Amino acid sequence: MLAAIVLVAIFGWWYESHILTTDDAFIDTRIVAVAPRVAGQVIAVPVTDNQRVAVGQVLLQIDPTPYRVALQQSLAAERLAKTGLAQARAKIAVAQAALLQAQAAYLSAAAQAANARADLKRYRFLHHRNGKAVARTQMDQVLAAARSANANARAALQASVGAKAQIAAARAALAGAVAQLASARAEVKSARLNLAYTTVTAAQAGYVTKKAVATGNYVVPGQELMAIVPYKLWVTANFKETDLYLIHPGQPVSISIDACPNAKAHGHVVSIQRGSGEAFDLLPPQNATGNYVKIVQRVPVRIDFNALPHSCVIGPGMSVEPEIRLN
Repeated sequence: MLAAIVLVAIFGWWYESHILTTDDAFIDTRIVAVAPRVAGQVIAVPVTDNQRVAVGQVLLQIDPTPYRVALQQSLAAERLAKTGLAQARAKIAVAQAALLQAQAAYLSAAAQAANARADLKRYRFLHHRNGKAVARTQMDQVLAAARSANANARAALQASVGAKAQIAAARAALAGAVAQLASARAEVKSARLNLAYTTVTAAQAGYVTKKAVATGNYVVPGQELMAIVPYKLWVTANFKETDLYLIHPGQPVSISIDACPNAKAHGHVVSIQRGSGEAFDLLPPQNATGNYVKIVQRVPVRIDFNALPHSCVIGPGMSVEPEIRLN
């Protein structure tokens, strides 16, 4: 009898020496908070607490009427911007035609001025050779005609310069119209997005929890309305830092779940966090100040389930006790 007790004790010691466990462990996941992107009155909430939802399933509907109106307004502004762009392009064509006309008028006026100057030069030569060959009145008329032709040529040149400036202005207006159309199209895209955001859908499959919205509520962007607990769960086990040298990824783990006393889950070590849990607190300890007492720290170790038990309901925050089989 004594020998049997000794053998049992030896076996128990051997078994315990190859097992590493902690009761500072819980089921973990990344809970998805559901919040709207636009403000408005809720007109439908087709889900309820603890309901399973698939990716893309509608969770709630915000009144889309004001956003439809905004979309129609932005579409009208886009059409107006397209009209303005067409008008700006037409103005460039008109300005270019005006420039060609002004250049042609300048060439004609310049030719007339040159001809008038040549006539004036001949009449002055004749008058210089023989003062009686050209009457004074005729000389005055030729001089006036030359001056008038020169003035017309200068005016035609200024008109040509003005036509070039009109083309530059028309091109600037075209650039503004292009920018206006781009802005209007962006407004349309934004309005379409806002209209789409009135339907809030599930970004991830899982279970609806913490539902805090009902039909008729007015919601604002960023307001947490419910949460989704994904199907993917794991265990976060806080082991003593003095035991970490015994742990490495891939080790098999037996998991006892407090909520499932009759079920035994199995998993494996995935990774060890680079740092103790306290290091990531909002106000981490400052050991360099005051009296220091060394305390063995706890370091989170992630353990993934090989398969979740189906005989009970489990979720994040529930207590577990993992047993790592040391190799």
